[in-house]
Amino acid sequence: MERMMEPSLTDIDDMIVHEKMQAALEHQNEAWADGMADGIEPEIIADAAIALAMRETIRMHGEDGAEAMLNSLRERMLAGEFSPQRSIQ
Repeated sequence: MERMMEPSLTDIDDMIVHEKMQAALEHQNEAWADGMADGIEPEIIADAAIALAMRETIRMHGEDGAEAMLNSLRERMLAGEFSPQRSIQ
């Protein structure tokens, strides 16, 4: 009988991070929908979300950390990660 491999601690940590990301995205989607229902334009909601994210990132990681995050986001954007047409395989 073949023994199933147990997930490593790294695998478990990755799963937890993934689940937290999914929960955070659900909260963001709800906030977005609430803003739209209140008549706030999507561009304003997006600007407010990005501004809040930057303030919190700078508070937690400083300006250098925020700049590194922006550089990473730019690379991910250019790679098409955030494109609505992107298909997940």
